[in-house]
Amino acid sequence: MKSDIHPQYNPVIFVDGEHEIITKSTMTSKETREIDGVEHYVVQVEISAYSHPFYTGKQKLMDTEGRVDRFLKRYNMTRDEAKVASGDDESSDEA
Repeated sequence: MKSDIHPQYNPVIFVDGEHEIITKSTMTSKETREIDGVEHYVVQVEISAYSHPFYTGKQKLMDTEGRVDRFLKRYNMTRDEAKVASGDDESSDEA
């Protein structure tokens, strides 16, 4: 096996707002902090599992029914009129 081909892993603190994640990474920074006698690089991150809306449960879901209603409102149609216009009317018999 080749020697010296793997990157160097360093102790790192990823900071996301008030949350700190202590791990090892290949990332470095100019800012360092000492924890238990070990020098850690401090890396600021914009978003992590602690602040991402998907993981925090604050995700906004756009329902498709709201989109349909907005479309119908824009063209001044009711749901029944939209069904007739699209040909999905169940009462029409094609012979």
